[in-house]
Amino acid sequence: MQIKSARVRGDKRLGRIGAELSREAKVRLAWMDFYERHEHNVAQTCRHFGISRQTFYRWWGRYDPGRLRSLESRSHRPKRLRTPAWTRELVLAVLHQREQHPRWGKDKLAVLLRQNGHEVSTSMVGRVLAHLKARGVLREPLGRAVSAHRRPWNRPYAVRKPKDYPVHEPGDLVQVDTLDLRPVPGVVLKQFTARDMVSRWDVLEVHTRATAPLAAKFLSTLQARLPFPLKAVQVDGGSEFAAAFEDACQQRGIRLFVLPPRSPKLNGCVERANRTHTEEFYEVTDFSLDVATLNQELRAWEHTYNTVRPHQALGYLTPLQFITQWRIQQKEAHCH
Repeated sequence: MQIKSARVRGDKRLGRIGAELSREAKVRLAWMDFYERHEHNVAQTCRHFGISRQTFYRWWGRYDPGRLRSLESRSHRPKRLRTPAWTRELVLAVLHQREQHPRWGKDKLAVLLRQNGHEVSTSMVGRVLAHLKARGVLREPLGRAVSAHRRPWNRPYAVRKPKDYPVHEPGDLVQVDTLDLRPVPGVVLKQFTARDMVSRWDVLEVHTRATAPLAAKFLSTLQARLPFPLKAVQVDGGSEFAAAFEDACQQRGIRLFVLPPRSPKLNGCVERANRTHTEEFYEVTDFSLDVATLNQELRAWEHTYNTVRPHQALGYLTPLQFITQWRIQQKEAHCH
């Protein structure tokens, strides 16, 4: 809006009345004085100040010569504010679930709430979370700095996964990787992580070192905890996955695929698993530094991850729910 400077004749009235108007109100008062001095010519007033007739008529309708504050801008606050549609019970339920799972967003929390009998939409869960944060009731956890650095290794023996190898059912291919954990200075832990590419079922185990005998021990743990047969394993070129680990795979009839050098993207599922476990367990949990105790805590988190946490990649099913549905479909297919 173009406004030409003009001496506001209403300044005398301002001094007489003692009112203190804003700059915008003084400009509008200049419109009114110009309009009255020029025989109530609306077209001339609008051309002079570069305003539209609609704007002038709106303020002329509000203008009260005895109350100059009528030219001040009004509040745009709605007369009727939207009242929250949620109940106190739902707010407490959202708060409880978020405190239990501080890194889960509204999508996953909405699935859990509906499973617990709450009729709630994902957007409402998001509004409740925003409401709790605005009140200071819900605070984001302070992440702990946990190094997830992995050491590069050269491997003399390598078996590449064939391009035509089918991965359609749980157990067809499980990616395995190690994660370096440095929770405090001077403490280094090694986590073995396994993820099934189809069902997203994860198995975790921590040791003080990452050696081939410990990797072979983890292979036994993996077979025991998977709810389906293990057909093939894919690993990177780490030395912990050579020697005893390779012998264990051969003895058990498990196919072993090894990645080419400098290609972690080919193990993307388990790499993403390491990030998830770092963000949702290690960074927000007061975990023990004792290996035996930490493995018990990890087992509880593993249970939550596989049976409670909704997975977006699975249509917000848990891995257990996905496997159950898959088995039902397999049975129906065999029947037909």
